[in-house]
Amino acid sequence: MSFPPTFAEDVIDQPARVQFEVFLDEHRAALRASLDDLSEAEARRSLVPSATTLLGLVKHATFVEKVWFDEAVTCRSRTEIGIPATPDESFVLDEADTIASVQRAHREACEASRAVTAHLGLDDVVRGNRRGPLPLRWVHLHVLRELAQHCGHADILREQVLASRPKG
Repeated sequence: MSFPPTFAEDVIDQPARVQFEVFLDEHRAALRASLDDLSEAEARRSLVPSATTLLGLVKHATFVEKVWFDEAVTCRSRTEIGIPATPDESFVLDEADTIASVQRAHREACEASRAVTAHLGLDDVVRGNRRGPLPLRWVHLHVLRELAQHCGHADILREQVLASRPKG
């Protein structure tokens, strides 16, 4: 997986908000793209002792979007939002989870994240997170860090999946 001819270079001289959003969107897209051209079985393949799979990583990233940009901003509960209570639960795949459905849910969560924060500045405080009030700047940095970690995980898992394909 690689980033597109980077948009990051296109925003070097832009305001910090624009830079944050571009970096977040690049990582969001890269994580979703880790599922491209895989079979459903490959996307669900467990290659590590944890519950981490490529499909589960993208499903978890949807949870992350909803925790940090719905729960934290709107102050709605996880039950109201319809997401698991814990991060570990967010990796669990249902029979109905497919590459297309998980990618779509993630894309929709990202669109909702952008919409709900569009009116906020980086120094505005969100109050719905369990840690207490946090500036949006910190939330963007935290989500960027988490997405970067998961993109790295996805790179390695995808490499393993592709290497295990029959040759020829």
